[in-house]
Amino acid sequence: MKWTIKWRWRRQKKLNRSFSMDIVLFLLLASVGVFMGAPFVFMISTALKPLDELFLFPPTFIVRSPTLDNFYDLILIFSNTWVPLSRYMFNTIFVALTGTVGHVILASMAAYPLAKLKLPGGNILFMIVVLSLMFASQVTSIPNYLTISWLGLLNSYWALIFPAFATSLGLFLMKQFMEQIPDALIEAAKIDGASEFRIFRSIVMPMVKPAWLTLIIFSFKGLWGTGSGAQGASYIYSEQLKTMDYVFSQLLGEASTARVQWLQPHLL
Repeated sequence: MKWTIKWRWRRQKKLNRSFSMDIVLFLLLASVGVFMGAPFVFMISTALKPLDELFLFPPTFIVRSPTLDNFYDLILIFSNTWVPLSRYMFNTIFVALTGTVGHVILASMAAYPLAKLKLPGGNILFMIVVLSLMFASQVTSIPNYLTISWLGLLNSYWALIFPAFATSLGLFLMKQFMEQIPDALIEAAKIDGASEFRIFRSIVMPMVKPAWLTLIIFSFKGLWGTGSGAQGASYIYSEQLKTMDYVFSQLLGEASTARVQWLQPHLL
């Protein structure tokens, strides 16, 4: 009893910090927060800059004469296109949500037998999954295109969604988390008469919630930015099926041309 009280007293004393240490820690965290928030502030400031201030070199961090003309011009540009902005937004949301949900479900269902069932050749299959993480998307673009073309899915939403289902990162992440679940918990559920699907749905998935929440963020972020690169340009031909990222990439190209035209008379 004496040693227990002494240990608790030492542990409590160790966790207590002085007021000066709290101030130092607060200033450190505040400085890190300001540093991480600076790009966001610069993005908002740049969006409010007029055209002559936007092309200044070196660029200014804080806008001097804020204006909303850039947003009005963006609305005017989209109002003159034959495909409305809402269509691009719908395509992006549909591709991102469908691909994310399908990827999380398939990756979780594939990771469960590899992590908790004694499958013949399971270690070899998982080694192949780990090795596939080393290949960049540019390496697999041609095989993906041939597969999508063979399935007859070119120029459709599924040309962007189906490749996201088979991303190996989700399988690797879910398997690593599922391996930390105690086998005794699953065996107890089997003794009570629970099926494999019931164990997967009611026990395994709630316990690996941090894993699939992380996977949702990564998958949604990746799918939201798809459609503007070589992969999206080769899969989607119709303008009505393209995503917001493709539209903004086209606007950036036009903005770069406008910047060169604006700078030429000032440099001569």
